[in-house]
Amino acid sequence: MPLPEFVRTTTFRWALAVAGVFVIYVMLLFGAIYWQTERYLTSRSDAVVTMQAQVFGAASIEERLIAIEQLLGQDPRGVQHAGLFTADGQRIAGNLEHIPKDLKIDGHAQRALVPVGPNGGERQAVRAVARTLPDGHVLVIGRSVDEIVQISEIVGGTLGLGLVPALFLCVAAGVLLSIRAQQRVADVNQSVQRIVAGDLRQRLPTRGVDDPFDRLATVVNEMLDRIETLIHQIGGVGDDIAHDLRTPLTRVRMGMERGRAHARTVEESQAVIDRAILGLDRSLAIVTALLRIAEIEHTRRLAGFSEVALADLVREVGDLYEPIAEEKKVALRVHVGDTPTVHGDRDLLLEAIANLVDNAVKFTPQGGQVQLALLDGTGESIVRVSDTGPGISEEERDVVVRRFYRSDRSRQTKGVGLGLSLVAAILKLHGFRLAIKSGPGFVVEIVCPRTHGESA
Repeated sequence: MPLPEFVRTTTFRWALAVAGVFVIYVMLLFGAIYWQTERYLTSRSDAVVTMQAQVFGAASIEERLIAIEQLLGQDPRGVQHAGLFTADGQRIAGNLEHIPKDLKIDGHAQRALVPVGPNGGERQAVRAVARTLPDGHVLVIGRSVDEIVQISEIVGGTLGLGLVPALFLCVAAGVLLSIRAQQRVADVNQSVQRIVAGDLRQRLPTRGVDDPFDRLATVVNEMLDRIETLIHQIGGVGDDIAHDLRTPLTRVRMGMERGRAHARTVEESQAVIDRAILGLDRSLAIVTALLRIAEIEHTRRLAGFSEVALADLVREVGDLYEPIAEEKKVALRVHVGDTPTVHGDRDLLLEAIANLVDNAVKFTPQGGQVQLALLDGTGESIVRVSDTGPGISEEERDVVVRRFYRSDRSRQTKGVGLGLSLVAAILKLHGFRLAIKSGPGFVVEIVCPRTHGESA
């Protein structure tokens, strides 16, 4: 017959192990108590019989006989034993018929067996001492150790009465904990099976108590929330990729079909091919940007981090885009304050700042102005890019970094809608923050914590 499921759980086995350790500990504890008690009672009995033997031995023969008679007469429990014998072992007085054979005369108090009962057929263990008196007599004084035996019985009975309920409680606690843990695991397994089946809305059950199961379930649920969000994002990105690639590829195909049907000269065919190449370049730009974002998000470049001077990056980006801004008749102003350093990848940070400046120059109309500034914050450095373009609405501020998202102001401008997504991926890799402000114009900031230990 197979054992119940809860009996085979680790929790129940641990409960049995703890119960066994508890039983062993209690037995050792009671054993130590018994040993100490026996030792104490034995030493007390030895001291009493030794003192009595000294007192009786110092008295005269008449006083000695009276003292032995009084000692035995005042002992209703029958624990006292005494005897006065001649040198050849003949009894003179007392309740001992003869000197115990195993009792050493003139030695320390020791254990001996003395006959008791009507006919002396029974023997009783006593602590006794024997002394040779000046007149040649031998005095034996003993005390029964039945008290020690009684203490042993009391300790043993108490041990039994205490251990049985304690063992039962330990086993019952083990059964309860095992069943409870088994039920929690069953609930978790049921939820996990639904999740494995594809229901990503399922979450591990919690009971609102701060126990390990709830803490683990909370962490796993947070992970599932993140996974569900990422899967939805992946699904959305897939739709966006299909949509953004379908349009240029469709245009390429239709253009080539028209060119094949209507081109009459080599020059016309070349023009058709050139337009097809432009469309394919747009599609390749989308794929390249996506691969770039994936590479950054997978943190493959963490090993190349070093100390980077932000001021040098800002100046380099300003020098790079100054002629581009002049060509478009946009004023590019660069302001560099302090020269702080941050820990990161220089090329990626340069790419992030350049993307922001590129967007600002691209969307700022002629006669407008773009500002690139490096500012000091409290324990952080801020790279701010602002322009006098149309800006974005309050509603667009949280979605503008989504892949392939293009606001109304950018519909007529070339691009694939991945610039800010790329910037966001770079900053996430570095642990920096991207802040976008809505309203007239467009203001975006890269907030970089300074290298540990650097002052503002």
